Amino acid sequence: MMLYSASLGVRSHSVRIVLLEKEVECRVEYVDSEGAPGDLVELNPYNETPTLVDRDLVLYGCQIINEYLDERLPHPPLMPVDPVNRGRARLMMLRVQRDWLDLVKDFDSVELVRENEDARQMIRDGLIAVSPIFNEQAYMLGEEFSLVDCLMAPLLWRLPVYGINLPRQAKPILEYGERLFERASFLSSLSEAEHEIR
Repeated sequence: MMLYSASLGVRSHSVRIVLLEKEVECRVEYVDSEGAPGDLVELNPYNETPTLVDRDLVLYGCQIINEYLDERLPHPPLMPVDPVNRGRARLMMLRVQRDWLDLVKDFDSVELVRENEDARQMIRDGLIAVSPIFNEQAYMLGEEFSLVDCLMAPLLWRLPVYGINLPRQAKPILEYGERLFERASFLSSLSEAEHEIR
């Protein structure tokens, strides 16, 4: 297995976390913003990261890759087993991507996020609004770590460099972030550039 990954991309980071949760051997090739390697251009018509190559299969799009990995490597499961809760999990992933990750998707450059006050305010307000659920549960979907948490961890890790400061009332989500950051999969997933964030 091989993953083409941005060294600072939120979505690429999410896929690296999933790979490490699944304890799968995967070669990671970091792609810088100055130019993608020629083979990535041939594999992905959008020439973007993350892109996963598994034998003859090429996948791109972090949610597609993450769900594929969860199905192909079922242990530990990162999605609920029943259809109703799987549907809820997919809806939550869609909301995380639309409400927060889409605001930073074009901002691999931290400076661009810091300059976009509207995006920063929307992320801040959304995180404050969701914070109370962590008074009742350890993770986004309850007591079990899931693919939704794999999306949240990279975003929360980057808050300081994005210039997003959460108030005291958001303490539950900050504690949730610390739980995510303590996971071995998260710590091992950090690129050199991501290590420098905190």
